[in-house]
This record gives sequence, structure tokens and C-alpha cells, in this order.
Amino acid sequence: KKINPDIFVYGEGWTAGNSPLPVAQRALKDNVSAMPQIAVFSDDIRDAIKGHYTDETDRGFATGKPGLEETVKIGIVGATAHPQVDYSKGNNSKAPYALSPTQVINYVSCHDDLTLTDKLAKSLPEESVADRQRAAKLAQTIVFTSQGTPFIFAGEEIFRDKKGVHNSYKSPDSINAIDWNLKNENTDLFNYYVELIKLRKTHPAFRMTTSEEVAKNIVFDDTKGQNNLISYSIKNNANGDSWKEIKVIFNGSDQPRTVKIPKAQWIIIAEDGALNAEGLGNSKGGRLTVAPRSAMILAREK
Repeated sequence: KKINPDIFVYGEGWTAGNSPLPVAQRALKDNVSAMPQIAVFSDDIRDAIKGHYTDETDRGFATGKPGLEETVKIGIVGATAHPQVDYSKGNNSKAPYALSPTQVINYVSCHDDLTLTDKLAKSLPEESVADRQRAAKLAQTIVFTSQGTPFIFAGEEIFRDKKGVHNSYKSPDSINAIDWNLKNENTDLFNYYVELIKLRKTHPAFRMTTSEEVAKNIVFDDTKGQNNLISYSIKNNANGDSWKEIKVIFNGSDQPRTVKIPKAQWIIIAEDGALNAEGLGNSKGGRLTVAPRSAMILAREK
């Protein structure tokens, strides 16, 4: 950092086995508050979105498993303290562990374990590729709109698989090579990623840097009684954003959900598996229907 203050230092916040160091001295996820300029991967959001990594058939929030809403919220606020997030209901973490969202990396798959494509094939075996890609879009929308740093596995954007191999460090090119023909086959998915990246880069509300900002500007809506539904606002032109308020709704169920949106001049950013960082159209709010397994994002400038 003294040589180059712009470097980003991060790692896996867990041990591969035992360690001679006392637990309190290990560079674990739970100890990241003692390492202010170090970031760790969030297994909270990873397992909550797509299902636990140890069980290939296990589903997550984005694939219809109920009861994971609070753990997803832990990821949304970048594992920082938030008055509306009940950490006691978290699956992997029972307390805030990050001093700021900059200490957390959000992701759904990486080089370890199943790729997102393979995980969706195993957990949604009866569903079409198109339906699995709806789940992939929802999963990545959660990652890219959450506070912290988004991380994607190379090839996720074109629905790369590794033929069901969990850990391919010793596998041949037939497993590990990226098939670039997939870019032509999955152009819609690729373009969705392009727009997601553009949205995040254009709007600093998704990139707050302090826990105080997150607690002040993110307000969750009451969605009790509706499983696999999360709705929240990012308010107050957060982090200098040009948008006064951004409404983000995730529906991980296979049924449509109805939400009540305040009456205003809203720009529709994402709806029913489509996303455009500059807008898909307009809405006046009211009672809106969120399509199954999709994200709805609305924004207003005043």
C-alpha cells in the first residue's frame, strides 16, 4: 500500500485445514475487522443465492429455496451492521464482520467447486436452459447490486460449464477450456452482464465505502409472508449518485410477486429478465408485478 495505494488485497477468509495459530490470530473472515485494508470472499451471499457448495442439488434464494432472505441481505449490506438485518438468522455468519463494505467480495462461483452453470444444472435438473439462465441473471444481479466488490468466474457471462467437475485443478483442457462458441449461443446472457457492469460502474450508490453510508441509505421493505422476495431502496442520492432513489426487488420464486411501489416518475432499469443501464421504459409506480425468478430495478431522479 505504501508503494501503490491503489492495490486491492483480498483472500479466502478460511483455512484449508487446522493451523498452529490461535483462532483469534488467524486471517479468517470473522477476524477481518482486525485487518482494515484486507477483503475476504462472502460465503454468506454465495451459498444463500445458489445453494450450499457441499450439496450440488441444494437450491438457494435464486432457485426457489425459502428462508434465505436474511442471509442474502447480509450480502446486500456488505456484511456490515445494519438496523434491519437480523444476523441471528444468517446461515454462515451470526454477526457483522466487516468494518466497511470494501472488505467484502460478493460472488456465486469461482475456480473451486461447481461453476454456476453446473450448479444450476444439478439443482434444477428438470428445467430448461432458458429457465436456468433466468436464475443466473437473478443471481448475478444480486451480486452486482450488493455493497462490496463483485467477483465473477471467467466464462460465467457465456454460461461456461466444467462438465460437472467440482475442482478442476487437475483436469485437462477438455474440462477447463472456455468454449467461445458459447458467446454466440448465449448472446442475451452476455449482453445482460454487459449492462450489469455498466449499471454498477455508472452509479456509485452500488459502491458505498462506509458502513455508516450503508446503514443510512439502504432501507428494506417489509416482505413478510412472501418467501423468496427481497425489496429495498437505496436513498438520498447515495454516495453522490445522480439517482435520488433506486428500488431493487428480487423474486427468487417460480411464481410472480406483487409489490407496492410509491407513486413517482420511475425509470425501469430491469424487468422480467431484461436489463438496460439507461432504462427500458417508465413506470408511475403503484402495484407492480415482479416476474418469477427475476429482478426488478427502478430509479427516480427526483
